[in-house]
Amino acid sequence: MTMSSTRSLFAAAVLAASALCTGPVLALEPATGKVVLTVSGKVAAKNTAQAADFDMAMLEAMPQKTFTTLTPWDRQPIKFSGPLLRDVLAAAKASGTTLKAVAVNDYSTTIPLSDTQQFDMVLATRMNGQPIPPRTKGPLFIVYPYDSQPTLQAPIYKDRSAWQLRSLLVE
Repeated sequence: MTMSSTRSLFAAAVLAASALCTGPVLALEPATGKVVLTVSGKVAAKNTAQAADFDMAMLEAMPQKTFTTLTPWDRQPIKFSGPLLRDVLAAAKASGTTLKAVAVNDYSTTIPLSDTQQFDMVLATRMNGQPIPPRTKGPLFIVYPYDSQPTLQAPIYKDRSAWQLRSLLVE
């Protein structure tokens, strides 16, 4: 077999293989448990046709950040744990300028993507070491480290937080 016929055979095999790939190219492992978060919009790593879906096991497998802070809604400081929001977005290969966070009750807020780099915001899966029940603020809660900087005491950061989070739209 000559070099040019080998190249032609290889090119034909590549074309045939690409013709068989009619579905979306998936970059994340599929969620195997109940989906607790859908990240859609400007995301390059997806595990469904349109979005990056995460189950709790996927979120808990990421590096975890823990901090204790007083929130605008509580009288005592609370210890929050979960992946950094920027790590979740990196897993989905998100690119954009804003996030639209939507809660189970359809509350929505817009968060500048730059906040996720500037602040160690967590996508909290635990409060005081326990999973967050849906009847309170769970199972997911975007939390800023309010006590870490005076800037985060401004009401705008309270408004950008979202509990009972179900989806993020990257715009």
